[in-house]
Amino acid sequence: MIQTLAFYLFALLVIASGVFTITSRNPVHSVLWLIVAFFNAAGLMVLVGAEFIAMLLVIVYVGAVAVLFLFVVMMLNIDFAEMRAGFIKNFPLGIAIALVLLAELVLGIGAYQAGALELGVADGSAAPMVDESNITSLGTLLYSKYIFLFEAAGIILLVAMIGAIVLTLEKSAADVRGQQDIGKQNRRRPEDATEMMNPEVGKGVEL
Repeated sequence: MIQTLAFYLFALLVIASGVFTITSRNPVHSVLWLIVAFFNAAGLMVLVGAEFIAMLLVIVYVGAVAVLFLFVVMMLNIDFAEMRAGFIKNFPLGIAIALVLLAELVLGIGAYQAGALELGVADGSAAPMVDESNITSLGTLLYSKYIFLFEAAGIILLVAMIGAIVLTLEKSAADVRGQQDIGKQNRRRPEDATEMMNPEVGKGVEL
């Protein structure tokens, strides 16, 4: 009984949070409602026994992605009048895209119900371990059967991160402001760093 009540509570809150995320006029409020939706979705995952996915929702999406969205939105100087004008200007294009996505969804559901699509079935090779949690089964499978794919994904992400850093720090020869010479700074003597001035009375800085 309590599981059913918890399911309906979490599901209702997820739907309500999603609606408020879309309809909120303030972007900061939208991100906060998105965080509420993530928390309740994590509760639904716990109810169905997928505690690993629930942990990912809280740690990755709430702890990193949503908080990053929140900080970026709070630091932006958003012109709400311009935002509303852009929304009205692009409204026909948004409606057209929504209709295309709706048509694709209806077509896919119709093809599935007609039997034109054959979905893959489990062959039992990735069955969960007996008397072990989902996290243990997932870790065993990930670091055994899919270890090379996992390492390849890590290398690709590492290369992408290094590439982003290189592109960000790349500067032209004409623009040398902000670059540090660590060796020159370490060799600098205190007497070279400051210059003591003893101006005469009435001969200070001229404005």
